[in-house]
Amino acid sequence: MRKIFVFLFLVTTLYSCTKFQQPEFRETKNFKISKLGFDKTNLSMDFVCFNPNNLGVVLTRVDCEIFVENNYLGKFVLDTSINIEKRSEFVIPAKIAVDMKNVYKNGFNVLFNKEVSIKATGVCGLKKVGIKFNWPINYEGKQKFSLF
Repeated sequence: MRKIFVFLFLVTTLYSCTKFQQPEFRETKNFKISKLGFDKTNLSMDFVCFNPNNLGVVLTRVDCEIFVENNYLGKFVLDTSINIEKRSEFVIPAKIAVDMKNVYKNGFNVLFNKEVSIKATGVCGLKKVGIKFNWPINYEGKQKFSLF
């Protein structure tokens, strides 16, 4: 019995020594406006990501703020669990409550761009073998955008 605990401790130690890489954002799919309003609009979409690690984890939560062209768009919160396999693509279903005040002020410029700058900052909760840890979200990139 003691040998099993020593073996598990060594395996856990070896896995913890490898540097965990942040998942790679690939694309957005299935963009929908689920509720349109003057003060608040609800958007839904799927974020397709890739896990470059040789380690599968469980995504337990996401809490981040989304910015488009450096203007606050809204908050994205996910409170369901998603199993992420090692070295594979995975999909995060997103529901974002958009603060329309900022869209009205700054949205006109975005409508005529073919590409927009997107930034997401926050934290996600991950779990592996019963151990929970937080991982920062710091994504910045360009996304193709077209209404027409």
